[in-house]
Amino acid sequence: MTSSMQNLAKKANDQAASLEETAAAVEEITSITRSNAENASKMANLGKTVRSSVTIGEDLASKTALSMDEINEKVTAINEAINVIDQIAFQTNILSLNAAVEAATAGEAGKGFAVVAQEVRNLASRSADAAKEIKALVEDANQKANDGKIISDKMKEGYKELNTHISETIHIIEDVSTASKEQMSGIEQINHAVTMLDRVTQENANEANQVKKIANEVATIAQELVNDAKSKKFN
Repeated sequence: MTSSMQNLAKKANDQAASLEETAAAVEEITSITRSNAENASKMANLGKTVRSSVTIGEDLASKTALSMDEINEKVTAINEAINVIDQIAFQTNILSLNAAVEAATAGEAGKGFAVVAQEVRNLASRSADAAKEIKALVEDANQKANDGKIISDKMKEGYKELNTHISETIHIIEDVSTASKEQMSGIEQINHAVTMLDRVTQENANEANQVKKIANEVATIAQELVNDAKSKKFN
């Protein structure tokens, strides 16, 4: 009986030690899983912040593209106005030539008019030259505006594609975060169950040790009684 009690106590103690190690391992896994869930949540929030910044960049690129379109419209209007000025200067030049011819035909009476006609012709020529210079500048600005629009459109498409990738990444991270939280919840339940089992096992081990102690005491008393009985018998 004493031997059985000792074996029972040993097994109870071994079981308690094993469960204690298991509880420690589960607690470590719980801590790691909780940390993973927190990190996944932080990554998801960071991804949302980045996506917000990308959206702002996409909006700015769209506004820039619209501004370039407006610039192109203004440039087109300026070109049309310059063409009108150029045509007027050309017609004025022709009229001044005709006036100069008429003045020459009039002789002395037309000399003063010829001088005025020449001045008008010079002004028309300068207007035409200025119109050409302005047109060249406007066309250069128009080209730069077109280049800017192309760049803005590419930026807009790049931001849109980046936003799509970030959204997909956030979705994956959120799935990981959800799974980690569910896993953490399950492990915490296991941890609680193991802790309770460990507590019960420790109590059982203590009780087994108490039973072992009592059994040893009973065995000692029994042995003393046997020895005492033998001693009296022989006497």
